[in-house]
Amino acid sequence: MLSNGWKTREEMEATEGLVLAPFAQRSGDSRGRNYSELRHAYRTEFQRDRARIIHSRAFRRLEYKTQVFLNGTGDHLRTRLTHSIEVASISRTIARALSLNEDLAEAIALAHDLGHSPFGHSGEEMLSECMRGHGGFEHNAQSLRVVEVLENAYPDFPGLNLTFEVREGLQKHQAFYDPPSPDQEKYKSPSLEAQIANLADEITYYSHDLDDAVDFEILTPEQLRQNAVWQRSSESVTARYPDAREPELHKLIIRDIIDVQVRDVISSSAKAIADAGLKTTDDVRRHASPVVRYSDDLLEANRALRKFLYANVYYHPRVAAVNERACAMLRTVFDNYVGDPSKLGEAAARRIEKEGLHRTVCDYVAGMTDRYLIEEYGRLIG
Repeated sequence: MLSNGWKTREEMEATEGLVLAPFAQRSGDSRGRNYSELRHAYRTEFQRDRARIIHSRAFRRLEYKTQVFLNGTGDHLRTRLTHSIEVASISRTIARALSLNEDLAEAIALAHDLGHSPFGHSGEEMLSECMRGHGGFEHNAQSLRVVEVLENAYPDFPGLNLTFEVREGLQKHQAFYDPPSPDQEKYKSPSLEAQIANLADEITYYSHDLDDAVDFEILTPEQLRQNAVWQRSSESVTARYPDAREPELHKLIIRDIIDVQVRDVISSSAKAIADAGLKTTDDVRRHASPVVRYSDDLLEANRALRKFLYANVYYHPRVAAVNERACAMLRTVFDNYVGDPSKLGEAAARRIEKEGLHRTVCDYVAGMTDRYLIEEYGRLIG
């Protein structure tokens, strides 16, 4: 019986206590936010974080940021926004199967690319080059910066004031894990939900970059047959659907690749959690290494798939030539702002004294969509 005719936050937290595994991160046990806020009447802390992320300007801009193929190249190709939604979907699936906190895993997944530059990984490399000697640029660190500093939707604090648990999940690629609050104990691993979002990101871009590359007609059947991950799923699909033909056939293969990956992560992670004897969230964070993982066989197969994508997709002439021109524009825009900061927007220019010129320019350029940067390039060079 619902106490008020609806489910309160306290009742949702009580449900988490009943259904989640003991090593799952419960929203009621969150380590909180940098700035104190009253808790919500009918949303848990992580549900509240998810809402703040999807209502942020940085999240909306992901619609016009490149995943692999320059935004606007094709109506059916992934953008950073669709990629983030797909990562969130896979994260929820894995979290649910392992009795972990779906809301937390989803919030981390939705936020993980908020700091990504325009023009995909090529744009990130160029921005990193622009920032050499000035603190560098890395999109995961920038995502954390977006939610802690750059978003300005609230009058009482900078950023989105997200929980500790979401912010720690945005540090996923650090070699050694530093918690986002300096007074917190230094841990070896983040939460299991953060580990899930990390692997879900890999599963998504492995499979969907393949999908987009086939749609974009830069991978031949002969090339695809060279890769074990593709070939295994291709054989499985054709055995079940012998009459399948393109374009449906490769969509079935992509779906099978995702299913194989997710099933493997669930079974391998469940075994690793049991073998590690994890009982609490602190056990997870103090464990020497992440336990959400692939099997050894799939790990090796995915390493080969990654090499395959770099060799045949990411540096394919039809991709690289466009990205090279786009990154040259990014460099020109960056250098123009550094040379004449008055060309920055008023709000960005106000941060120069506190953040420094190069970091301010970096923040401004990293937040741009592909099309806005192209427009700025045209404006700045006349």
